[in-house]
Amino acid sequence: MSIDPGLLGAHLRAHEVNPEAAAEIERAGYGALWLDASPPADLALAEQLLDATTRLVVGTSVVNVWTADADTVAASYHRIEARHPGRFLLGVGVGHREVHTEYTSPHAKLVSYLDRLARAGVPAGRTVVAALGPKMLRLARDRAAGAVPCMVPPEHTRRARSTLGTDKLLLPGHFALAEPDTARARAVARSAPPGTALGVTNYAANLKRLGFTEDDLSHAGSDRLVDALVAHGDPATVARRLLAHRDAGADHIGVYPLGDDPIATLHTVAEAVHTARAG
Repeated sequence: MSIDPGLLGAHLRAHEVNPEAAAEIERAGYGALWLDASPPADLALAEQLLDATTRLVVGTSVVNVWTADADTVAASYHRIEARHPGRFLLGVGVGHREVHTEYTSPHAKLVSYLDRLARAGVPAGRTVVAALGPKMLRLARDRAAGAVPCMVPPEHTRRARSTLGTDKLLLPGHFALAEPDTARARAVARSAPPGTALGVTNYAANLKRLGFTEDDLSHAGSDRLVDALVAHGDPATVARRLLAHRDAGADHIGVYPLGDDPIATLHTVAEAVHTARAG
């Protein structure tokens, strides 16, 4: 059975979401809810969010291979699949060298982790990989259902689709802020991810592959870079910028809401995207 995450997904951290919020996100028209920031191996929150909803796909973006034991994750996957068949996607990734002192040979580590998941009976078709560069994208193509890249502009989506081919899921995440004041929107972006994440090696290297420079990456991001990573403006403009990923080959667009009220941002984005598609 394949999983359809719909066109839009909501990316939230554990402190930003609860079962009631998940139900609200489902009612707003989102097909998926992604749990960010290395959820623990028991995946208990993912199960609670599925319990509170009826059709929403819940995914992890992502389970961290350095901190979440693969056998425990596999057992959690089977528990959730038995309770909510066809509604859970297991996103896995290698995190960042700035965070994990044990960070060595990330590609080999991820291959080994996927091997352990496979031996424990987790289907490759239910796993997606946090892939940015060509090597990880090829791994996502060969060993998983597809890729869930984050902090990427539509140009990355176009290149990733070329690497993945046509039959793999491509599920990029993009920051969004319904703020018509450009200066204010850029200030918000620089004070939070993506601005605060530009010093992370994996993200910086990926952005340089896309043509951004050291000057773009400095001082929490140039205007050009911030505008590429954050869909901001009035709701119609935000929707248009997000839908550029679909035009570049994405199956699904994950929304990272910025601002003081992420759930309100998600509502605004969903309504604007629906209006844009209807028009």
